[in-house]
Amino acid sequence: MQLSVSGKQIDVGDALRQHVAEALDGIIGKYFGKAIEAHVVFSREAHLLRADISVHVHRDLQVKGQAEAGDAYSAFDNAAERIAKRIRRYKRRLRDHHPRGRDAETELVTARSYVIAEQDDAEADSTPLEAEPVIIAEMECEIPSLTVSEAVMRMNLADQASLVFRNRAHGGLNVVYRRTDGHIGWVDPDLNAGKRKS
Repeated sequence: MQLSVSGKQIDVGDALRQHVAEALDGIIGKYFGKAIEAHVVFSREAHLLRADISVHVHRDLQVKGQAEAGDAYSAFDNAAERIAKRIRRYKRRLRDHHPRGRDAETELVTARSYVIAEQDDAEADSTPLEAEPVIIAEMECEIPSLTVSEAVMRMNLADQASLVFRNRAHGGLNVVYRRTDGHIGWVDPDLNAGKRKS
């Protein structure tokens, strides 16, 4: 596994790097054998230290976790425990992650993803509504073909607010998202889906 450990406004020593490597090898090795890559970033948040962990387990599966604590070791251990807990929750489904008999290449759709600059209130008042937003970054991304439960699992593992996917049942684009009340929302524009269920 390719591992990068870095710090923002923090010096990350060899002992902390070794602790991170051993802990991630233990967690990831227990469930997946070996991951592709992992990134751990330590940063200062007021009087606390924050650890952000991102692990690419497979080409199309990412697990993320973060935590804050008084020292870097505790912050990392708490974030690693959150990752381990998420993986344990979805252990059975992750074992059967690659459906047999399906061509993975045909199930992915390539799309374009944009990062748009946020306007502050002064700019928003002076800019006409027809003005184009400022694009900061443009990237290619892949939209996977999943069931709704697989999409919710991936959204939770990656600690994302939302996930766009192709619904394996009918091939249409769907979105799952985390609502402000903590529940999961699901947008399915396939108007025939409700008729098929009844």
